[in-house]
Amino acid sequence: MLLVATALAFAYTEQLKLTPSPILGTQVTKVFSPVCECDTDAAVIAFRLRESDRLDVEIIDKGGAIVRHLIERLVYRRGPVELVWNGRDDANAVVAEGSYRPRVRLVRQRRTIVLPNRIRVDTTPPRVRLLDIAPRVFSPDGDRRADRVVVRYRVDEPAQVSLYVNGRQRVRKRGQKLGGTIEWYGQVEGTPLPRGVYRFSVGAVDVAGNPALRRPGRDIVIRSVALGRDRVETRPGARFAVFVSSDAATVEWKLGARTGTARPGTLRLRAPLQPGRFTLTVTAAGQSARAAVIVRRPAP
Repeated sequence: MLLVATALAFAYTEQLKLTPSPILGTQVTKVFSPVCECDTDAAVIAFRLRESDRLDVEIIDKGGAIVRHLIERLVYRRGPVELVWNGRDDANAVVAEGSYRPRVRLVRQRRTIVLPNRIRVDTTPPRVRLLDIAPRVFSPDGDRRADRVVVRYRVDEPAQVSLYVNGRQRVRKRGQKLGGTIEWYGQVEGTPLPRGVYRFSVGAVDVAGNPALRRPGRDIVIRSVALGRDRVETRPGARFAVFVSSDAATVEWKLGARTGTARPGTLRLRAPLQPGRFTLTVTAAGQSARAAVIVRRPAP
């Protein structure tokens, strides 16, 4: 009898091998995060039925234990079937990180098929570090002199990294490399940002959709021209000096009715001959810096 039973089981197994699979065209999400609150917070399980049948579909863990009953004894016609798993068990708790597989029971055909597609549940966010930013002062004025800032980063798992400026995403890096650089030219929709101090930080989103916790960033200064002081007190006709910081080849200056050009560095000028309050304006690449020039008569 044992030999007969063994033979019958072998014959049945061989017959199954020759029978076309009742399920074809399987497509299953490879990895997702049920806690990311994003577009990848659920797994899609899709396949086609060769024939109409009553289905049970379950999610099982590595050991074969059922963690979630997706459907029970529902009739599906021949054709496409699409189900969604939100990464939770039958008690509505998020399952542990790891690999899971869908199992399909075809009640009428008395067949059970474990789909070969593994679903990885990942709830751990990536960690991204901002390694360096250079230069710390730049001018996005289009003159090809210190027009860009380069951010160097590293992330602990494959993830898409983005650059944030004052909390707003400005650059999204292509690819998911563990390290690299992001270049930014200080422009938004083709318009350079005004001069000032900006906070730079980096963020990342891993393959499952988990966002990294953004750490405090670093301050970067945007400017085309700056003056070493914003107030000068001098005498009529006396010479005075103001330091001009700029990456431009030349700057334009105006004091009262007089104008001129000079190289960045120490700007030496002569004060107006009449006492009063004047404004020194120094311009580079369309941006200006100003200093008050107070001309006083010497005390008698």
